[in-house]
Amino acid sequence: MALYSKFEVFNTITEQRLMPLFYHNDIEVSKNILKACYLGGARLLEFTNRGDFAHQVFDELNKFARKELKGMMLGVGSIVDAPTAALYLQLGANFIVSASLRDDVARLCNRRQVPYLPGCGSLTEIGRAEELGCEMVKLFPGNVYGPNFIKSVLAPQPWTKIMPTG
Repeated sequence: MALYSKFEVFNTITEQRLMPLFYHNDIEVSKNILKACYLGGARLLEFTNRGDFAHQVFDELNKFARKELKGMMLGVGSIVDAPTAALYLQLGANFIVSASLRDDVARLCNRRQVPYLPGCGSLTEIGRAEELGCEMVKLFPGNVYGPNFIKSVLAPQPWTKIMPTG
């Protein structure tokens, strides 16, 4: 189960203003990367689900963070379906990120009170994500849209929280 509440995760995202992310299949390399980010001041990190047995690396990494890196919040990205999200939630993921909006993942995360940041690329997708309970969306791919897109979204929807990425 997640160690940190939705409130704590969203506060940390807002305060940190940057979410480092990475994937490596070697647990020792991953621990060193996580510790370096922690020593650099990061208290939030997205581990991406991009390799065989990534969930096993995440499991060990999260146990390491809980024991050695007080206040470090680990989440997982590149999630494409609810069963994969459920696996990581069982391993203690504090948040879930995906490249696209997935209703099944949103419902699961909402049920567990774990933040879900879906990738959205239109105002319609952003609105749908908010209807599904997402309190923040990931603008993906952010480099295609840029700051003018965010400004345009916030004009009619000032409550929308957007994290640009990609």
